Amino acid sequence: MALAATRQRLPFFALALWWGSLTALGAWVVPILFIHLSNPGLAGPLAARLFAAQTWLSVICGLLLLMSTRRHASELMPSLTGLVLAAMLMALLAELAVAPRILLRQNLSAWHSLGSAMYVVQWVCVSLALWKLIGQKTGPHTQSQQ
Repeated sequence: MALAATRQRLPFFALALWWGSLTALGAWVVPILFIHLSNPGLAGPLAARLFAAQTWLSVICGLLLLMSTRRHASELMPSLTGLVLAAMLMALLAELAVAPRILLRQNLSAWHSLGSAMYVVQWVCVSLALWKLIGQKTGPHTQSQQ
């Protein structure tokens, strides 16, 4: 019974952790860094490290979600998987393609804007996925147990 309950709750936990960490980092932590550190040259590299850690947390949460729901994919809305994959793609592209250009200060304004937009898209995808999962009456696994 404990294992079944864990499997049932894991998708909710993974999405909630993902959404909460994205929200905290983007809305509070990084802005506070730039407000309280007198030199943006200090805040920028630290923010980059935090965003890199967030990327890998996003990938782990996305993989946990996909693995924990794979046996019950027909019970989940197909759009949920699409939202999770899109959010993971945004995180990886931002980290592997955009962040290096920001750190090298190549056309900083454009790359920073693109990275910010990708972060917002990731947040929206995770928010919608969490909303859809919460909106299910019994969760992704309990329907097959009834």
